[in-house]
This record gives sequence, structure tokens and C-alpha cells, in this order.
Amino acid sequence: SLDKIIFIPSGRTPFDKPDLVSAAHRYQMVKKAVRGSRHLSVSDIEIKTRGKSYTVDTLIKLQKKNAGGELYFIMGIDAFLDVSAWKEPDRLMELAHLIIISRPGFTFADLRHSPFLRSISLKTLRQIDSGILPSYSFSISQKRDGILCRVTEMNISSTLIRDRIKSGSSVRYLLPDSVKSYIISNNLYKINGKPG
Repeated sequence: SLDKIIFIPSGRTPFDKPDLVSAAHRYQMVKKAVRGSRHLSVSDIEIKTRGKSYTVDTLIKLQKKNAGGELYFIMGIDAFLDVSAWKEPDRLMELAHLIIISRPGFTFADLRHSPFLRSISLKTLRQIDSGILPSYSFSISQKRDGILCRVTEMNISSTLIRDRIKSGSSVRYLLPDSVKSYIISNNLYKINGKPG
């Protein structure tokens, strides 16, 4: 069981999208979303990074900051499919245990060609997809373990929320009211110069 989950809004990454709001705004929105939870928090560790931020560098900083604590990096199947293109992916697998969770539109079977999951059979991946196995533990590296974990999927994404705001559609139940208020008061995700 995890003691705490720390959300880390990305700073500047090599994969930045042109319509991304500033890191400071994203940090404030996450801060509002987790307010009041003792098991959820937000860190500005990547936002404070000068230049581009990379997950491997962030994990190194977190290890130094939390000496003795075990780090688990949680990511969706969609992100893990691209992890080979990240900075120093082999080292990343040595820095933290990995939890790969299900995401709408993706299956664990999609991971069958990953160089990091060679020890896992296609049959096992399909058993996770079908729910026969709710999770599956494996060795991701000599030092770290990985867990493939099927979770209750909610078809909610930042892209969906941005698009709904831009089109003037309701975002009720998709994000906390405090975050919606922040978006409106800061005129984020405008449509033709008007806030969504």
C-alpha cells in the first residue's frame, strides 16, 4: 500500500503541446484538486527545473529528497508505450518501482512488444485485460519491480476537458468545482478570445 501519491505537473518537456497552459497554472489546478486529501499532494519539482524536464532527472531528485523511501512511478499504458523514446529509459527502470495502469482505448496486450516486458507472455497480458488477473507483478530491472494493474477506467482526460471547455460543453463531474472556477477566473482554454 502506498503512503502518498504525489502529482507532478510537467515543466517544459520535449513533448510539449502548443495549446498547453503554463506550468504555473497546471500546478495551481492540481493543488486545488488535491486540497483536503492527506494521501494526495502536488509537487512543483519539475516546474522549478530550468530548461526541459525529464522524468529520469525528476526521479533522481525525488530519491535524494526522500532518502530511504521507496518510490513508485505510476503511469498509464498510453505513456508506457512511448517510454523507450524518453531520456535514459533503462536508467528510469532502475530508479523506481513501476505501476502501469489501464487506460481507456489501450490494452495491456498493446505492451507485448515492449523491451521492458519481455518476460511477460501475451497470454498473461490478455488475462489482465479480461479481468482474470486484476494485477500482475514482475521484475522490471535487477533492483525494481513492476506491477500491471487493471483499474476502473474513467474516460476522462485533460484533452477531453479542454475540448469541452472550448466548445462550451459542461465539465460537471469531470473536475472539482474549485478547478473549474480557477479555469474560468484565469480565462484558460479560450474560444476565439472568450473563456470556455
